[in-house]
Amino acid sequence: MLTLVAGLLLFLGAHSVRVFAEGWRTATIASVGEKPWKGVYSLVSIAGFVLVVVGYGLARQSPVVLWPQPPVWTRHLAALLTLVAFVLVVAAYVPGNQLKAKLHHPMILGVKVWALAHLVANNTLADLVLFGGFLAWAVLDLRAARKRDRSLATVAAAGSASRTAIAVVVGLVAWAVFAFWLHRVLIGVSPMGV
Repeated sequence: MLTLVAGLLLFLGAHSVRVFAEGWRTATIASVGEKPWKGVYSLVSIAGFVLVVVGYGLARQSPVVLWPQPPVWTRHLAALLTLVAFVLVVAAYVPGNQLKAKLHHPMILGVKVWALAHLVANNTLADLVLFGGFLAWAVLDLRAARKRDRSLATVAAAGSASRTAIAVVVGLVAWAVFAFWLHRVLIGVSPMGV
């Protein structure tokens, strides 16, 4: 569990600099330059991610069950929520779509929905630490991002229906590939029972 917690602290800590230390971040980038900043940021993030993956895998070997196995319908709800999460994450990367124009930060919202989905359908301490950590981070990060948007008077460009359709279709396909194949290959759990 310590490996998982250390990974979360590194990964989410790196991704929380704008939440808790925007002024320090800006000053550091001005001092060392954008490329060195991004290099260190990337290395810390990768190290944290590796520790999260390894730590979660280790914690799953000796699970600490917190409550009885959730009912089957929670897996169906989790599947639906993760589908929404995939569409939101893809929308963050498809320029000119209406989801991004309306929501401003679909990636963070996607992380929130993904984390919530996994909290609903799982019952171990490792799940609570991992997905609860990501959910807490996403709540704080979205709050900070919206505050930045207000202070900068950020206005999102209107999106087009065709770009939105691309985001939705790519999100659905990515979700299907992950839900029906990759989740089992990478995580060792088949969420769709296949």
